[in-house]
Amino acid sequence: MNLFPRAAIFLSAACCFTGCDIFSPVRSGGGKPSVLISLHEQRAYLRRGKTVVSEAPISTGREGHSTPAGNFHVIRKDIAHRSGIYGDFVNADGHIVKAGVDSRKDSGPPGSHYLGASMPYFVEFSPGYGLHEGNRPGYPASHGCVRLSSWKARQFYEASTIGMPVTVRQ
Repeated sequence: MNLFPRAAIFLSAACCFTGCDIFSPVRSGGGKPSVLISLHEQRAYLRRGKTVVSEAPISTGREGHSTPAGNFHVIRKDIAHRSGIYGDFVNADGHIVKAGVDSRKDSGPPGSHYLGASMPYFVEFSPGYGLHEGNRPGYPASHGCVRLSSWKARQFYEASTIGMPVTVRQ
């Protein structure tokens, strides 16, 4: 019995449920790698030269926390980054005692400490702004960063190098 048709159906269904819109790994292309982020389309494009080799739906900065438009370069990569501003206050056991805090404004309950929000596969392109894994509700909802699905964040992270161009356009 040929298992290929069943495997193909299973993988296609898995792709639909996990939100990956381009199923294949990064396609080959010639030229230098770069990232293009379209705020209007809420999409990110990984390019080699002028060829798009991967793309993904994203969620960018919401009102009052806009993602800056312009031409940037990757300045840092951190596979297990945590926010220095947004997160939770947790107790000694790691249980959240005050959620969704801004460390610049909120004070923690006695006996608690600040734990920054997890931002896996962080690719920083401007101080305080970067691409990373996160929730993508289908509209701008972040504090200014560019959120991608888990597998797309990893894909963009692995393709990125320090100094690589990142263009954010309206």
